[in-house]
Amino acid sequence: MKILNGSELAGFIKERQFQVVRGMSKKPCLAIIRDSDNPVIMKYVQLKQQYGEDIGVEVRDVLAHGVDGIRTAIEQANNDRDVNGIILQLPILDRDATDGLTNLIAPEKDVDGLSTNGNFDSATATAINWLLGGYNIDLAGKKIALVGHGKLVGAPLERMWTNSGFDVTVFQKGDDLSTLSNYDIIVTATGVPHLIKNEFVRGGAVVVDAGTASEDGVLVGDLDEAVRERQDLAAITPRTGGVGPLTVGCLFEHVINA
Repeated sequence: MKILNGSELAGFIKERQFQVVRGMSKKPCLAIIRDSDNPVIMKYVQLKQQYGEDIGVEVRDVLAHGVDGIRTAIEQANNDRDVNGIILQLPILDRDATDGLTNLIAPEKDVDGLSTNGNFDSATATAINWLLGGYNIDLAGKKIALVGHGKLVGAPLERMWTNSGFDVTVFQKGDDLSTLSNYDIIVTATGVPHLIKNEFVRGGAVVVDAGTASEDGVLVGDLDEAVRERQDLAAITPRTGGVGPLTVGCLFEHVINA
């Protein structure tokens, strides 16, 4: 069984980015806008700050208050010529305002790929593509299940893979997940701990867990622990270090390109 170790692949990307940034005449800058101190939010902000420091990219952590505060922070970052990339760290407290706010980000600075007319593809969806490609997981001719249809993972992956001619089925809240046992590749990103049960996954499947939630102060994914104990799967992401490191690497790739 393959362990889809994104950290291993990210190391090569990070070293190349360090060399690229070192040769640039202007130091790139990323602004991360958030509206809470949620442990999951802060964990990802800190990971990005450390990554930026390692490769020589300035990372600004901007705490905004309420929808109006976020809107003002985005407008300021849009107009700041020193800022090359902008991330609205999700989820925000008012989730209904997410689409409107991400669409305020200037297309050339939307390095997360979340706005309607952004210049970049979704960073997390791209990271999953990198991960599967890096471990030679072929999607052609496979039945693919996407559990969740959010802005970060499910929706952009459905668009990308459908456009590539792959056989993709989306599972949303309330759907019968027991039928996941009919699929060759399962990508889950709901943020609901233990959602994917052992009996939902057939032997030989490829499983990518891109879900994140906090359970008793610990970051967890969507998979039940029994799935991780299986030895008959073709490939699976580890508890940590799967999609996340490559998502951060992709974000900074976009910042550098911007």
